[in-house]
Amino acid sequence: MPHPTSTDIAGRIEDLYGAPLADLEAHAQDQPPGMLSALLGMHEALALAERSIDAHRDHLARLIHPERQIGQHEVSHLLDGARRLAEAVAVREIQAKSVTAVLQSLTRIPVPTPAPPASSPPVSAPPPPAPSPAHSR
Repeated sequence: MPHPTSTDIAGRIEDLYGAPLADLEAHAQDQPPGMLSALLGMHEALALAERSIDAHRDHLARLIHPERQIGQHEVSHLLDGARRLAEAVAVREIQAKSVTAVLQSLTRIPVPTPAPPASSPPVSAPPPPAPSPAHSR
């Protein structure tokens, strides 16, 4: 099962918090560390790993280009590039698995709607004044 990409994770974070990622990042800078900043950090680490995978894959593709000779010197570069690519893939897998697990444990809480005011019992008319006793003269 393939892990979600950083773009997928960004969308899930936006859905969870109900705001664009850029707004959430700006908001998190002004807040003490919490779940939002943790999720944003995990997302950034995932995105960095994806960029690293792309860079190492492209570097290896240049090294093994069909028109290029692979000599003894290039072999060490190939091995180093393959090692770095494997490390980037491992970091990506760990980050994707971790952030997915955290996001699955969270749900967006709907904003409570104000309850309609409780209907108070109808106000009855004040009782008629009691007849005052007549004073004798």
